[in-house]
Amino acid sequence: METSKSGRLLSRVAAPAGLFLACLAAIALVVGISVGIGDMPIPLSTTYFAITNKLGWTSVELNRIHETVIWEYRLSRALVAVFCGAGLALCGAIMQSMLRNPLAEPYVLGISAGASTGAVAVVILGIGAGAVSLSAGAFAGAFAAFILVAVLSNGARGGPDRTILAGVATSQLFNAATSYVVTTSGNAQQARDVMFWLLGSFSGVRWPEFALVSIVVGLGLIVCLFYSRLLDAFAFGDEAAASLGVNVGRTRIILFALTAVITATIVSMVGTIGFVGLVVPHAARFVVGPLHIRLLPACAITGAIFMVLADIASRILIPQQVLPIGVVTALVGVPFFSIILYRLQRAS
Repeated sequence: METSKSGRLLSRVAAPAGLFLACLAAIALVVGISVGIGDMPIPLSTTYFAITNKLGWTSVELNRIHETVIWEYRLSRALVAVFCGAGLALCGAIMQSMLRNPLAEPYVLGISAGASTGAVAVVILGIGAGAVSLSAGAFAGAFAAFILVAVLSNGARGGPDRTILAGVATSQLFNAATSYVVTTSGNAQQARDVMFWLLGSFSGVRWPEFALVSIVVGLGLIVCLFYSRLLDAFAFGDEAAASLGVNVGRTRIILFALTAVITATIVSMVGTIGFVGLVVPHAARFVVGPLHIRLLPACAITGAIFMVLADIASRILIPQQVLPIGVVTALVGVPFFSIILYRLQRAS
């Protein structure tokens, strides 16, 4: 009897552990493939040994140029894509739960529009006199938008509908400001540079960006998992959550602020990348169900893999040219989202 109980316990522990290891292996595989793609193709085995050599696990002799390309350029880019995809998908799941709206996504609070205005202010208007970087300007603009949404939606007392309306109004305001600055103050080259950044790009990210985004997204995932049961309660509405003992106002402020920090960090580094935070939570929910203790890790893993694959596609779809990553996610996300909606309609 005791043997059968211990066997069932081991199987319950082994199944999630095995699935977690399989997900890590899938992420490692797509990262390795991403590192190998470029003007100088690099075999997957070379990427593996370059990493294990650096960690001290192996001492295989490799081409110095390959090692430099891997460590100085491509590996950091692929790992930033992993955490950006995980962060956007995570924020999308939180926003859809908190706002009880299947069309909610990380940019519903106007953060991307604010980041765009901040970036344009630095690049075109020269605000900061060279002391403020594009990323810093974008981050400041993103938080300015978040504060405006908080004021318009009446902070913690604002309901989901009021928050969405405040986000729409804020987005329109900052988008108008961005368009005005670009059309009246910028030259053609500046407008092109800003437009490429707005559509998303991993070309300029290196290890400092990886360190920042990994810390922000990693801590964000831990906090979200801590609030997973409270997120389940929000599925029944604010009043139902309050009746279950949830402090609705405090929870709303913490989770909205958390999504704002994660989204602002990502947008300030790589620009606006659409559809990841909208599509991935629905795909993950379709597979693992609505409980957030399973949904949030599934979103993070799926978003990471999806973003790396989109980055790979952005470099190989058109020879000798890199597409903005937002274009690729939209091209993939729209039909994929249509399939999900069709299957949900059939299921209902």
